Parts: sequence; structure tokens; C-alpha cells
Amino acid sequence: MQLTIISGRSGSGKSTVLHILEDHDYYCIDNLPASLLPSLAERLSAKQMGIRKVAVSIDARNLAADLNQVPQIIDQLNSSSLETAVIFLDANSQTLLKRFSESRRKHPLSDKNTGLREAIAQESELLEALSLKASLNIDTSEMSQHTLRDIIIDQLLDGSEKRMTLQFQSFGFKNGIAEDADLVFDVRCLPNPYWETNLRALTGLSQDVIDFLDPQQEVQDMIREIEAFLERWLPSFERNNRSYMTVAIGCTGGQHRSVYLAERLGALFADKFERVQVRHRELD
Repeated sequence: MQLTIISGRSGSGKSTVLHILEDHDYYCIDNLPASLLPSLAERLSAKQMGIRKVAVSIDARNLAADLNQVPQIIDQLNSSSLETAVIFLDANSQTLLKRFSESRRKHPLSDKNTGLREAIAQESELLEALSLKASLNIDTSEMSQHTLRDIIIDQLLDGSEKRMTLQFQSFGFKNGIAEDADLVFDVRCLPNPYWETNLRALTGLSQDVIDFLDPQQEVQDMIREIEAFLERWLPSFERNNRSYMTVAIGCTGGQHRSVYLAERLGALFADKFERVQVRHRELD
């Protein structure tokens, strides 16, 4: 029996995730009162129910008093025989404002005294304790539904032994830091192919850029030291029930150096972890 709790701020994609799981034979419940979680878990644990995978959505539509109980309830469920995972979705406030404006839907916390911007900020505070319990945090600010679907399918639906997925994500600091990153490495100190006229329009995936960066001693030192750090600490994160770890590599524009390093590190760790992904935010 697996119980998956889906939470996050309104507009971040919770309904999309529930629909994906429902399409893959999960028994899904939207907006379950948090205080009913123990009763649901007890009911589902009964062998005669015949339900193996359940997903419930818990969000700010709950009473504040119920939400305050959720971290303790999750601890209780984890100490039982019920396998429980928390997936928390979020997006930056500007993206959420845009999504509500486009959909013209009412935010669950907005009323005649609370505007949309205030409701979004209030929701973040209400869900903070629950977000800290998540085994997987997903920032959907710059994410399409197709990308979100791929992540959920890879994490929850591939049927393999539960192991941490390791994602290397390149990004450009000029467009803002990668908000869903767990670890961030700044590689702007490395030689920059951008200043080579013949390389400027290319990316870190291009052989010419690879040939420029490969011989640079600084570049190889950076790769070795990041690799050594990750080899030392990733097993500790995995033992701490992390199901997804995003290592972000940032350069100025997210086009050359960070792309090259993300690809190199992804290749180095492909033999060390069962599931390794490489994503290039600016190129995607």
C-alpha cells in the first residue's frame, strides 16, 4: 500500500498531478480534510479493500487547524507499515498571479477583504510546514504540463525499486537562480566560450564548445571537485528519504559552461545512480 500526498500552492499544478496519477490507476481524492488522513490510512490498510496506490490532495482549502496537524500525522503514518510520500508543488508568486489572471478563477483564500496577491502570500505561510515534509519538491514556474508529466511518471510510475532520481540542471544567472534546485554550483569563474566569436552562437552541446572547454585545467578541476562533493554527500540525502535531488549548475547565460558541465556530470553519475536526468533550463 502506497499513500501519496499531493500539496502546494493553488495554481502550481496539483490537479494536473492528480489527473496523471488517476490515469495510472491511483485511487485519487481531491481536497481531503487533513484530520481524516489517519482514518483513511487505517481504512486503506485493511487487506480487503484491494487498493494498492492512493493519492490525496491536501491544500489551503483545509482549515488552518487541520493543516497544523499534518506534519505530526505524516510522522505517525511513516512509523506505521503504510508507505507515505509527500509531493509539494509550487511556482513563484508572479507566475501564480499570471495563471489566476489567465484562468479567471477565484483563489480559495481570496475574499472581499483579501486580494489575490495577499492570498498567494498567505497560502505560502499556511503550507510551509507541509512543504518541509516533502520528499519531492517541484517548481513549475517555467515548466510545461508535458515536463511535469514526465517527472511524475519517472518518479512514481516506473515500477522500479524506489531510489533517488538525480537531476543535473543548467541555468543562467542572468535569468534568475534555479528555484527548484537543492544544490547550486556557480561556474561563472571558468573560461567563457562566449568571448570566442566563432563559439558565441553555439551551446555546451556543440563539439566546438566541448573542444574549447575540455583542455582547460580549471574546468576539469571544477568537474572533479563537484563530483567528489556529490559522491560524498548524495548517499546521505538518499538515506534521508529524498526521492529527487536537483543539482543546478549556473553560468552567466546558461548556454555554454553550465550546459557542458551538466552533461559531463550527468555522464559521470549515470553509472552510480539508477536514474539520472539532465535538463538545460535556458535551452529547453
